[in-house]
Amino acid sequence: MLKIKEYVRPESLDEAYELCTRRGNVILGGMLWLKMQDRSINTAIDLQALGLDNIEETDNEFRIGSMVTLRQLELHEGLNAQTQNAVAAAVNHIVGVQFRNLATIGGSIWGRYGFSDILTIFMVLNAKVELYKGGIVSVEEFAEMSHKTRDIITSIIVPKSPCRAAYISQRNTATDFPVLTCAVSEINGIINCAIGARPGKAKVIHDLSCDPKTAVDEAIRQLTFGSNLRGSSRYREQICGVLIRRAISSLQNTEVHP
Repeated sequence: MLKIKEYVRPESLDEAYELCTRRGNVILGGMLWLKMQDRSINTAIDLQALGLDNIEETDNEFRIGSMVTLRQLELHEGLNAQTQNAVAAAVNHIVGVQFRNLATIGGSIWGRYGFSDILTIFMVLNAKVELYKGGIVSVEEFAEMSHKTRDIITSIIVPKSPCRAAYISQRNTATDFPVLTCAVSEINGIINCAIGARPGKAKVIHDLSCDPKTAVDEAIRQLTFGSNLRGSSRYREQICGVLIRRAISSLQNTEVHP
């Protein structure tokens, strides 16, 4: 059972940061995974009053506030035009619409979950995490940072570059956690691939060949797979090859977004 001693809705990021640095305090986010934990929280910090729930589009980038919901990502026309609907594809199997109306991108990225579809897709979009005190780092770099870091994600930044992208996942049932996730992008002529739910968190394989068979061989050499109740390591390795081939073939059938 989750026990909360005090609930606070800060009126500024300074106040929120000061609170989150205190031991035993936790930022709520969408409070979907948090509520299933058996723990006590001194102060629950709600960021809803800080204006972090919008997606701002400029000529150069998308700036996605950390309190933007997965449903907002799924429906955002500009972001999905930029990625040939790869962002929507990464989101639309996550539980259900009711869940996606509450789950936030900030919570999804901060958790760095092994099963995260969100982490997988944003890794290949050259996306960056903007931290209130820690500055701007790539999503790939952020994924390797310590979970003990005390900071606040204010936004996720997706640069606008000539881009093609594809996202595929393997699931035993439609809304279950994925057995394996696969995102592939071609940005400025360079193909990158991220594979998640291995069952470890997503890892990026950089500068892949455009030939699907060669790309699979390159990726498999750099990845390790484990077993859990959803699949064995050998099964995941076999599925990985299939997903990469399909994703690269999908890229070749789409136009580069300007």
